[in-house]
Amino acid sequence: MRAQSSATTPTAIAVDTTSGSAPAPVPGAASPTTQGTLLALLGVVAFSLTFPSTAWGLESFGPWSLVAVRSTLAALIAGAFLLGGRVPLPERRHWAGLAVVAGGVVIGFPLLTTLALQTSTTSHAAVVVGLLPLTTAAFAAVRTGRRPSRTFWTAALSGAAVVIAFTVQQSGGALSAGDLYLFGALLVCAAGYTEGGRLAGLMPGWQVIGWALVLCLPLMAPASVVALALEPVRLTAHGVIGLAWVAAGSTFFGLYVWYRGMAAIGIPRASQLQLAQPLLTLFWSVFLLGESLPLAAPVAAVGVLVCIAVTQRAKS
Repeated sequence: MRAQSSATTPTAIAVDTTSGSAPAPVPGAASPTTQGTLLALLGVVAFSLTFPSTAWGLESFGPWSLVAVRSTLAALIAGAFLLGGRVPLPERRHWAGLAVVAGGVVIGFPLLTTLALQTSTTSHAAVVVGLLPLTTAAFAAVRTGRRPSRTFWTAALSGAAVVIAFTVQQSGGALSAGDLYLFGALLVCAAGYTEGGRLAGLMPGWQVIGWALVLCLPLMAPASVVALALEPVRLTAHGVIGLAWVAAGSTFFGLYVWYRGMAAIGIPRASQLQLAQPLLTLFWSVFLLGESLPLAAPVAAVGVLVCIAVTQRAKS
């Protein structure tokens, strides 16, 4: 099998080095760091539109149909890219890890958040899922055996406390079914991100999500047929646009440019850019969906962002 790229530092996502030599710099062209930053920013913007697009998609499709068709379309796109690039199959020892990525990022997170958005607003979901970087860091610490500093864990627990207080306050003193779906989504997505990060040290990151999507195709394609037959479909412009974005924009394009950006600038700097994602989602929820934004939402989002920023400094 052709050699895949490997990470050069503990915190850097690997880049594909299958070409013979680095291209000569082009006068006037953007630097690799600038290009990587722009790609990572594109990924953050794509991710921030996921919840509003899901809310639009639910106007036309049931939750199970939306998730199944979304994953099927994204897998077909990923398969076309992998086939077009003549990317070799991953080694057998990587398939178990790819299954974790598929279960967490391709199926678990989209399904649980879609079920949550049937009763929760996108602004509420954005604040809760804003805890994802901290949850992922905790999973990574357990998975890799590293021991983050006391400052890191203090900030992480503080961020969790902010989110729990927000959800309880917004739910009238108790967690709702939507909140339970969102917290479940945090756990499965963090597991998928952690395993994906490990695999990205062994193969280009976009190939990790590409193969995870393709791995789900034999399950999600028939699931799409069954779900579309059982759930009502009422096609609207919003519904079709929402489905198209969560499939091609969030699930494939967003992850593709995100991993390419991280390969160029490294995980720590890319994570700093992702701090803007919950606030961007709050903006889209008002601009695209017309939601009224409670004061507690931006306050809680900023509180979570501060905690994440502290963890970033504590890890460096």
